[in-house]
Amino acid sequence: MITRRDCCVLAASALAGGMALGAASVAPTAPGASEQQVQSGRLERWSAFPSQFVPARPVEVWLPPSYDGRRPHAVLYMHDGQMLFDPRSTWNGQAWCVDQIAAPMIAAGQLRDFIVVGIWNRPEHRHAEFFPKAYADALPDSPVTQHYRAERLKSEVLSDAYLRFIVEELKPAVDARCATERGRDATFLMGSSMGGMISIYGLCEYPQVFGAAAALSTHWIGGHERNAEIPAAALAYLRRKLPPPGQCRLYMDRGTVELDALYDQAQAQVDALMVELGHKPPRVLSRVFEGQGHNERAWSSRLAQPLRFLLEPRA
Repeated sequence: MITRRDCCVLAASALAGGMALGAASVAPTAPGASEQQVQSGRLERWSAFPSQFVPARPVEVWLPPSYDGRRPHAVLYMHDGQMLFDPRSTWNGQAWCVDQIAAPMIAAGQLRDFIVVGIWNRPEHRHAEFFPKAYADALPDSPVTQHYRAERLKSEVLSDAYLRFIVEELKPAVDARCATERGRDATFLMGSSMGGMISIYGLCEYPQVFGAAAALSTHWIGGHERNAEIPAAALAYLRRKLPPPGQCRLYMDRGTVELDALYDQAQAQVDALMVELGHKPPRVLSRVFEGQGHNERAWSSRLAQPLRFLLEPRA
């Protein structure tokens, strides 16, 4: 098992009036039994990356075996970072196994050079941080939305603050300390379920920062039952805020069993809107995977496809 090494250092310091990035560095923590390990490449972990926008949380940076600190790499920001690499350390014994899928694809020339920034969620704030605030602001006062606010969000919606954390604090730190390509054409988002929602929202809110996103099993319905209110709020927002055709790339998919079976109607509506607005393949893709469900094993099994979509080598 490859252990962590000092390759990148994320700069962060606590300043008067709040946490802000500065010249002082936070060194990677020593590996612990509950922390993720990788089989290919190197993994750096910062146990509590500070933010003035959201609660501090672990952030992990995966560096492929070929990373030498000299050649610029694209950057893929992935949500639910604790579920990305090591199934032995996750709550359900499953993981995306990103390193095992990405490293051989990079070595074979199927993907451009890239690193992964895995942003851990704070479980108590996950829905509040991942549910787009613009959707929440447009929701009608109905039994469905009242239940969603009480049982899922449980607090003020924090998604705008979460995106500011990524754009204004985390990305500058990664760019300052790692060999990265910094433009939008090399900066991407990926997530599943609620992570899919925040990935698409980030693409729309910060098109000058993120050039593409991948959303697997996007949780358009918000809860665990089909409903009209939450998908309608999403559709209205996307109609208004999607970047013009040709100015972004978006990959979406879903399975057909478990929770994914409930996404059929909402995803079909999103797909129809994409066509109506002129977003077409190959820059926008929506795929269905028969028999796949809503879990890390399913997302891992098809991870190669969104990776190719986002990170195909330049001609």
